[in-house]
Amino acid sequence: MPGPLLDCLQGRISAVPPVWFMRQAGRYLSEYRALREEKGGFLDLVYDSEAACEVTLQPIRRFGFDGAILFSDILIVPHAMGQKLEFLAGEGPKLSPPLAESEMQQLSGDPSRYDPVYETVRLCREQLSPDVTMLGFAGSPWTVATYMIAGEGSRDQHEARAMAYRDPGKLSAIIGAVADQTISYLRGQIDAGAEAVQLFDSWASSLAPDEFDRWVIEPNAAIVAALKETHPGVPVIGFPKGAGEKLPRYAARTGVDAIGLDETLDPEWAHAALPKGMPVQGNLDPLLLLAGGDRLDAAVVHILESLKGRPHVFNLGHGIDRRTPIAHVEQALSTLRNWQRPA
Repeated sequence: MPGPLLDCLQGRISAVPPVWFMRQAGRYLSEYRALREEKGGFLDLVYDSEAACEVTLQPIRRFGFDGAILFSDILIVPHAMGQKLEFLAGEGPKLSPPLAESEMQQLSGDPSRYDPVYETVRLCREQLSPDVTMLGFAGSPWTVATYMIAGEGSRDQHEARAMAYRDPGKLSAIIGAVADQTISYLRGQIDAGAEAVQLFDSWASSLAPDEFDRWVIEPNAAIVAALKETHPGVPVIGFPKGAGEKLPRYAARTGVDAIGLDETLDPEWAHAALPKGMPVQGNLDPLLLLAGGDRLDAAVVHILESLKGRPHVFNLGHGIDRRTPIAHVEQALSTLRNWQRPA
């Protein structure tokens, strides 16, 4: 029998929404920090399947979430495509050579870099209770491409956006290659035991409407269609952070099964604007979870009340902040689990 999260992603409404939190496995947990100190660098931890499985399972043991999200990173794909990947203390991820200054043909791919990730999924699925859904993920092509082009993160993704106008053919080749890799990568995660997958488009907000259609909607639609050909029963969650008024178009055209809502969206607007019956996920502000107090309780209830008429996975509007007190996570979960859906 599928667990409550998988039930919800397949369109069923439950008395209390299932819950998981983006970045639920991470630095706000003391057990994670202890393991990270033991294992060393972030990338070493990701590629150590047993350690990555342990990190994936830590928040399940502590909080009883309904979904376990794979502990990994969206930049595994460019690493497997041949870019050097480093995580530098205080600077974030670095990819080289940046594709703004070089060509993809210079890269020498190594698909074996996916294998430890698949093993992490397999180990997690073996150890999880059947009612906890194993979630895989990948970055969406636009977001991954912005890192590949600039060689690092940026505030406005200017290198990739400039390439979109100056040399759209080059950007199209990069996006297409990332999409092809993502299809293969997510199929591998599903074959290893992932029961649902999420596409993270963290930088979707930086694009104008027509550019959004070309660089976000079209490649995501291609990925979803390919996954549905080989794994038709596996739900795909689309999360185009910052899409705003473009979100209904994304929902209608990509073919995703569920939509992630970021914290800037009014859940009442989302309920009215999105296709009837489509599952949604979100959208508590991670900084409100950090702050705690009465406003946290009120926000949890407001989200639940606003989305009570459709399948809803309770989640954050983006990743949990590393400074978040454990007590505030427990507070939000208590408010959620004690809420009663109105008849």
